[in-house]
Amino acid sequence: MSDDESDTSSVEEVKEEKKEEEEVTDLSNSDVCTKYQEASKIVNLALTGLVGMCIPGATIVQLCQFGTTVIETQASKLYTKKTKGVAVERGVAFPVCVSVNSVVCNHSPLLSEELPPLAEGDIVKLDLGCHIDGYISVAAHTVVVPAGADSPPTADDELGNVAVAAYNAMLVAAASIKSGASNVDVTKAVQLVAQSYGVTPIASVRMHQMKRFVIDGVKEVALKDPSPEEIAEGEEKVAPCTFEQNEVYAIDVAMSTGDGKARPGELRTTVFKRNVESNYRLKMKASRYVLSEVDKKFPTLPFTLRHFEEERQAKMGITECVSHGLVTPYPSLHEKNGTKVAHFKCSVLLLPSGTNKVTGLDLPAYFKTDKKPDEETTKILEDIAAKAAKKAKKKAAKKKKKKN
Repeated sequence: MSDDESDTSSVEEVKEEKKEEEEVTDLSNSDVCTKYQEASKIVNLALTGLVGMCIPGATIVQLCQFGTTVIETQASKLYTKKTKGVAVERGVAFPVCVSVNSVVCNHSPLLSEELPPLAEGDIVKLDLGCHIDGYISVAAHTVVVPAGADSPPTADDELGNVAVAAYNAMLVAAASIKSGASNVDVTKAVQLVAQSYGVTPIASVRMHQMKRFVIDGVKEVALKDPSPEEIAEGEEKVAPCTFEQNEVYAIDVAMSTGDGKARPGELRTTVFKRNVESNYRLKMKASRYVLSEVDKKFPTLPFTLRHFEEERQAKMGITECVSHGLVTPYPSLHEKNGTKVAHFKCSVLLLPSGTNKVTGLDLPAYFKTDKKPDEETTKILEDIAAKAAKKAKKKAAKKKKKKN
């Protein structure tokens, strides 16, 4: 090879390296946008299927397995071609969790754990996430178990209040998170909704920015401002931030008829996330097995111990991993027994055309309330309904035109 050819080759290599370094991973890249949209379709599909499975006799593990299968099967059909010889990662971004009654979130039990099956009147919170190439979409939904497959569920006034409040707060927050807006304003809007319906936001639940392979980014939104007493007890105040175009957020809202202070309970913690900044030479063989599996299969996103082939080893080894900060636990959070809890979550894309809500199902019709939101919230909800009606009308006209 001549010197000229060598120089040309070097220049091309540098250009290629620079191109890789400058890869655009936000919504200004249309391919990224498409991946978020595809992940969102799978999330909505899995959530819809799970809602239909919430009937008397169904077990929590069955629901978790079903949701996981839907996500993995549907994701495996997309982006099957390798990129530069590397397969595109896709699948579960947040383990399917099924939390019943006063359990707020993060309950994803092991296969060996025998728990009571669902029964008529149980309040079920479904929570899950999917990613395509690291671009994450999440959602959560609340339903009531009916008397039977052909019987409509029912909800009392207390449950109706908290469910409508949580759902409306999610919609208001989604509409409020837009380029140039502040997280402080979103927190105030959520608190206004809660006050109108006489319920309490769950303090430990927060909304997060999501980035490629990052489910809980630095920018976050609190559902309520902590009181001086709560700060003294160790609760941290969320740092103010401003939203920007091309960002993605998980709009996560949980509310209760209790004090809003969800705490870890007796249920085993099975959901964890690798702390990529921590390393430690583990002593136990079981612990090394767990860490090896995590680094290989779940290096950045949350996982559940149910996905390990050696469940006994996983249960033994995870403790040492947690104690040395190698993984972060997501404990199942509980409100007081008898408390009514509702949890709704959606994903939004901050596009040049505005904020686009891409996941989340409609509020079940059996959740009703006589309470009215404040004037400001009412206006936001009316605007959301008007836009949704306009979008539906446009979609119907397009479908009719295509048919003709």
